[in-house]
Amino acid sequence: MLMKLPNPRLFSSSFPTPKSLFFCSNPLSFPTLAFRRSIAIITSTNFNCCRFLRPFNQYFYRRLCMGVGVKVPATATMGSLLPSVHVNDRVILTDKENQIFDLLLQVCLHFNLNTELRVAGGWVRDKLLGKECYDIDIALENMAGKEFCDKVNEYLSATGEETKGIGLIQSNPDQSKHLETARMHLFDVWIDFVNLRSEEYTNNSRIPTMEFGTAQQDAYRRDLTINSMFYNINTSSVEDLTGRGIADLKSGKLVTPSVPKETFLDDPLRVLRAIRFGARFGFVLDEELKIAAMDDEVKAAIIGKISRERVGHEIDLMISGNRPVDAMSYISELQLYWSVFSLPSEIEPPTLDGCERLCVAYMDASWRFLQLIGCSSITVDQLRLSLYAALLLPLRKTVYRDKKGKQVPVARYIFGTSLKLKSSDAETVISLHLAVEKFLSLIPLIQSDKKFQILEVEWKQEIIDVPIMAKLRVLAGLLLREIKEFWRSALVLLILLYPTDIGLSGNSSSVVPELTDRRELFNRVENAIMELGLEKVWELKPLVNGKDIMRILQLKSGGPVVKEWQQKLLEWQLAHPSGSSEECIDWMEQSQSKRPRMQ
Repeated sequence: MLMKLPNPRLFSSSFPTPKSLFFCSNPLSFPTLAFRRSIAIITSTNFNCCRFLRPFNQYFYRRLCMGVGVKVPATATMGSLLPSVHVNDRVILTDKENQIFDLLLQVCLHFNLNTELRVAGGWVRDKLLGKECYDIDIALENMAGKEFCDKVNEYLSATGEETKGIGLIQSNPDQSKHLETARMHLFDVWIDFVNLRSEEYTNNSRIPTMEFGTAQQDAYRRDLTINSMFYNINTSSVEDLTGRGIADLKSGKLVTPSVPKETFLDDPLRVLRAIRFGARFGFVLDEELKIAAMDDEVKAAIIGKISRERVGHEIDLMISGNRPVDAMSYISELQLYWSVFSLPSEIEPPTLDGCERLCVAYMDASWRFLQLIGCSSITVDQLRLSLYAALLLPLRKTVYRDKKGKQVPVARYIFGTSLKLKSSDAETVISLHLAVEKFLSLIPLIQSDKKFQILEVEWKQEIIDVPIMAKLRVLAGLLLREIKEFWRSALVLLILLYPTDIGLSGNSSSVVPELTDRRELFNRVENAIMELGLEKVWELKPLVNGKDIMRILQLKSGGPVVKEWQQKLLEWQLAHPSGSSEECIDWMEQSQSKRPRMQ
């Protein structure tokens, strides 16, 4: 699946709208002063619109307003104002949702169950925002989820329908999973069933005593007010029992229903969920919520109380989301970076003060540059890992010693231990970091007009004897074969470091124009690689196989010698893209005749 990042586009009408402002890449390019002035007026008078602009667009709009004499107040910065959010006045059900809810009501009627059925949490929020949601959680008033699912199957059996399997997700108080959840597959949708709850804590324990509770008690134990609303299936109505859910949703503010610190200590993952929702919707975190998130006791709970798999899952959702930089900025601002991306006790070299801010700055610059170039050929997963690589770029030379005493890049620890993500993700990020250093050594030749200069690189000191330009193709080809389809991602990271380290500039206002200037370098290197015919060079098949090598060398078995010649033949093939297998063998035989015979 390809993710097409927003490309520069003109407005669809003669007068700009708040929606069209979001998609425009550079308003300074619009043709007339009157047209640019009208954009500036909208921007300066509608900061709820301005807040949703991509970060680097805000730079352009500030310049635009200054250029046409429209004043931009100092408060017009990203995240400084609450967005105005359109919220529907009722929930509109799909046909499938009507089928599901009708079935559940029929179960209650058939067995004369004195219970009310409510859909809880994110489904209600998304439906009020006019978004589709297939994550349906049913909260039961006075019975357990498994008990109700059994009744559903009894009803299906009585009506001649096929019964459904019931899955159980066990409670795990040590990991803040306090309730057993039952799950059924109805009308091709997975539905979770759990009872409404109230919780009571003792003075010396963070694990609550669970009891059946009312809908209001349950609402106040939710993570955020915007997630605390219910849709009552019996009455077909939305219930905002905290009295704040709809108001906070409309104002774009994230608030906990109860005291923030208590809410976070109940389940510390709620801190990360708040950050993810804040970034996803462009909402503002409540000040008391932020203070609680920075509390040392809450930080300790994030490290010690919730599994690293759950932490990694939340972080992965943020990185894969629509505003990954906002999410990481919140994590840094709330001083949670090292609680999430925890490091081994001993690393070399030690991290510098402010390293987490530098990590976010690199990711921000990478995200902006990807939007600037409109790179439509990058896949969703490539984008995700590219952002991880940018985020961890300041740590690319940081290592630790594993149990065997071997030096290992710290990125492997972060992915494997801190986030419990796939080991292949760690290897891709490490490969990107190594590729950046190798790319750096090739830039002088790519940029130079001199065709006859010596090209020496530390990472490949031994290479077959070929002309200088053929040597560039060999080295670039070998590099691309290492990182394959991620070579453009490595090139983006290169742009952050060359000709100067953009993360060390110390002037955030200069980042956007600097990235714009570096776009020419990106295009030049990309075009050079294409002109060298190296697109998908990693799919290149060898002209000579191992058996032929053994025959020519008169070897009875393979080994290091065969591997050495395979590498040499690959270099020859890269240097002679139109060469045939016969020519390759001839070159090998000639080269071998000049060396002592191998036994």
